[in-house]
Amino acid sequence: MKKFLALILALCLCLSLVACTSASNPGNSGGNNDTQDTDQSTNGGDSQTGGETKTVGIAMPTQSLERWNRDGAYLDEQFKAAGYNTIVTYSDNKNDQQVNDIQNMISQGVDLLIIAAIDGNGLNTVMNDAGAAGIPVIAYDRLIMNDNSSYYVSFDNYTVGKLQGEFVRDALDLDNAAGPFNMEFTAGDPADNNAGYFFNGAFDVLKPYIDSGKVVVPSGQTAFDAVATDQWQTDVALDRAQNVLASYYTGGTKLDAWLCSNDSTSLGAALRTRSAAYRTGCSA
Repeated sequence: MKKFLALILALCLCLSLVACTSASNPGNSGGNNDTQDTDQSTNGGDSQTGGETKTVGIAMPTQSLERWNRDGAYLDEQFKAAGYNTIVTYSDNKNDQQVNDIQNMISQGVDLLIIAAIDGNGLNTVMNDAGAAGIPVIAYDRLIMNDNSSYYVSFDNYTVGKLQGEFVRDALDLDNAAGPFNMEFTAGDPADNNAGYFFNGAFDVLKPYIDSGKVVVPSGQTAFDAVATDQWQTDVALDRAQNVLASYYTGGTKLDAWLCSNDSTSLGAALRTRSAAYRTGCSA
């Protein structure tokens, strides 16, 4: 069981990294109020103990990013193929809804929970309920700070950030071009443990060029807290991009790159910069 879980989760994360795509609903990356997809299915097979098929509950944060649709569908498919029952939920990027979804899965008697948390610090009550019920929990890609989290599987998120920073470095040819180049940063959700690693990895690559003056951040916003985006929402990133451009890019000042930590935030920055006819490179 442990070897199977490790293989499936690792493969799913790898597919997410190499096939990262744009938000499926650009106008509402914070969620899809029209759809809460809960898939419950039974497929008997090898995963039976005493004639009873085990059930895996899979809690994904939202359907508004293709990445989570793909991850949820892949996990569902693989567990079914191995003979498990599955319950799959998408919680519209709303923590209260995810808590309710997980509570429902616990009440239905799932044997294992795989949770991609909307807010890793906001699941304590339901995590304690899972622990009391003896249900192991795998924190999927987003760390859950609770003693009842049995396992945590994710990327090397700092290295992902470094790769983003290296993309900007190479695209602007910072090691050879004279510069200076103007750029801005957009980071992710402060409630997501991964967001700081993404940002720090990228910033550490670009900091030497900022220190030397080859890269300039006209807004001066280079701290994580200043560039973070609540719930990774496109509209939040868009609003901040509008404010930054209106305040610091007047009088012909050119924007050369805008580094964003994921698809939904880069979509917000790209929508604003494209509409304003700025030259932009958003790395996500």
